[in-house]
Amino acid sequence: MTMNTGLHCIEVTGLGGLAKLTGIGGASSGRPEQGGAGTSRSGFVWLTATLMIGFGAWTYLSEDASNTAEPLQLAAAAAPEAVSPPATGAKPDPGLNTAATPVEAPSPAEAAAVAEIPPVDGLKISSQSWRRGGLGSKALVTFTLRNGNDYAVKDIEITCAFNRRDGSHLTDRTRVIRDTVNMKSRKTFARMHVGFVNVNANKAKCSLVTASRL
Repeated sequence: MTMNTGLHCIEVTGLGGLAKLTGIGGASSGRPEQGGAGTSRSGFVWLTATLMIGFGAWTYLSEDASNTAEPLQLAAAAAPEAVSPPATGAKPDPGLNTAATPVEAPSPAEAAAVAEIPPVDGLKISSQSWRRGGLGSKALVTFTLRNGNDYAVKDIEITCAFNRRDGSHLTDRTRVIRDTVNMKSRKTFARMHVGFVNVNANKAKCSLVTASRL
């Protein structure tokens, strides 16, 4: 009973003007005075509903604003930091492998093959002469071959150049000697047929071309 009396007083004194503004319980309604209490009570209900709707809308907007600001903060936090370029003259990171890849050294066999002197470089013709054979068309050469290598050689190729009496070049003849010459030794080849030559050939000089190692 006391609560109803208090609410009735609030309705009459505080909410009377609002009821008039909303058109509820006003003088223009034409209703008798007895209906004033019911009209005021209806206006209080509408006012309460309006306040609740407004409070709910304000709460919704507040939550929406907070939810909108949070992704922005998360996006800002997730943005990667800019990596500044390394300063000129900066020391390299010890963890980085900046050492150059070492070049593989050749094996002893490969190094020996590269540094090996050709067998023919260790050979030398110490003396030589020639004469005609047959009907004068064969060239027979006599020479001594020295082998200064530390190994024996074979398949020694020689070439002989024949000139006229005036020194002009006439022809060349080549011969491969299949014999073997031992290491640090010499061997004489007498009257070896190197080929047929012109009757005008007067001088001959033989030189070494190649040889094979044993």
